[in-house]
Amino acid sequence: MKCFSRYLPYIFRPPNTILSSSCHTEADIISTVEFNNTGELLATGDKGGRVVIFQREQESKNQPHRRGEYNVYSTFQSHEPEFDYLKSLEIEEKINKIRWLPQQNAAYFLLSTNDKTVKLWKVSERDKRPEGYNLKDEEGRLRDPCTITSLRVPVLRPMDLMVEATPRRVFSNAHTYHINSISVNSDYETYMSADDLRINLWNLEITNRSFNIVDIKPTNMEELTEVITAAEFHPHHCNTFVYSSSKGTIRLCDMRSSALCDKHSKLFEEPEDPSNRSFFSEIISSISDVKFNHSGRYIMTRDYLTVKVWDLNMENRPIETYQVHDYLRSKLCSLYENDCIFDKFECVWNGSDSRIVTFLFSSVIMTGSYNNFFRMFDRNTKRDVTLEASRENSKPRAILKPRKVCVGGKRRKDEISVDSLDFSKKILHTAWHPSENIIAVAATNNLYIFQDKVN
Repeated sequence: MKCFSRYLPYIFRPPNTILSSSCHTEADIISTVEFNNTGELLATGDKGGRVVIFQREQESKNQPHRRGEYNVYSTFQSHEPEFDYLKSLEIEEKINKIRWLPQQNAAYFLLSTNDKTVKLWKVSERDKRPEGYNLKDEEGRLRDPCTITSLRVPVLRPMDLMVEATPRRVFSNAHTYHINSISVNSDYETYMSADDLRINLWNLEITNRSFNIVDIKPTNMEELTEVITAAEFHPHHCNTFVYSSSKGTIRLCDMRSSALCDKHSKLFEEPEDPSNRSFFSEIISSISDVKFNHSGRYIMTRDYLTVKVWDLNMENRPIETYQVHDYLRSKLCSLYENDCIFDKFECVWNGSDSRIVTFLFSSVIMTGSYNNFFRMFDRNTKRDVTLEASRENSKPRAILKPRKVCVGGKRRKDEISVDSLDFSKKILHTAWHPSENIIAVAATNNLYIFQDKVN
């Protein structure tokens, strides 16, 4: 496995974030991370409703090594806290998901969502301003037409580059429950939004109407046995999507079969071993994230303890299972008491997962853990590595050393005891550059960017 060992020289964090991690506020905690389709931009959302976009520096002849650094490009307030007076319910401003749309012109477009409302944002640059209006003075005030004695042609004057973020669409009033996923379709005309019990299909041009394509709400809510936890469109087939549930199942649906996809085309579920069943079995089997690989042949899911890879042609069991932090099985009781057992970890494929495997490219998957650890698994060699995103042991361009967790017995110098893990430090959100070995890891209010070692 290629070692992600070069630490790009800054720890990026949203504006107004206090540098000391012990003093950050709840609003500063990063809640989503997403590269755009080219990898030149990286967007983060936080619990305060802010979106911060980082732009990759262009390569310089004088400083070629600086290629790859990401600097703040734009910051804007995407969502504000609201109050639903009909239901006496507070609606948080926290950004749950960000999804980029493919770039069609000089501007960038992205979708951001909180619990109830999805917004389409346009991010554009302006480096010229018009001057010489006939009906306005230089300060923008209207002039008296009677004082105008001649006509002039307005001209564009250079100005300092300004990045503007403007809301183009607001998609609201379609979800009764909290939105947990949004996914842009491969037709680039529609997208879907999923909450606990329903999935809606939207046209990007229509804000006042959506189509309900999945509804698992029972007639009697006391009969509710599962909820939707994540959903994603197939990367190439616009009619196909998957959604996961709190029961550990994944359903593949085809919108060509019926308008309401309550009946799935395929059900992916691994039978539980009765000998391993415990009080926590249902909780830890809940799937927190589901992702198609870039070719669309495989699905990756993340539950509390494992990452699983499924083949679309085999429904009865995953083809691969990777233990993320199996050493926590003995700690499930304390994790239940401090609510950590309900943490929702994301998973991500590397950018080259669909290429023909050669000596240069391999298929790697990544997910987070506690103590600011994140895990990588090489699907070809079956090797894995644990790395740590930490300000204390990470210096610019330093090699990250693999970390190991000691369960019991004698502990080596470079190992950390499972009893010493800090469960308040957790890597829930990660992203991988679409074509290069560059990753972004969100650790509470800090954003770390790593790249593969350059020989």
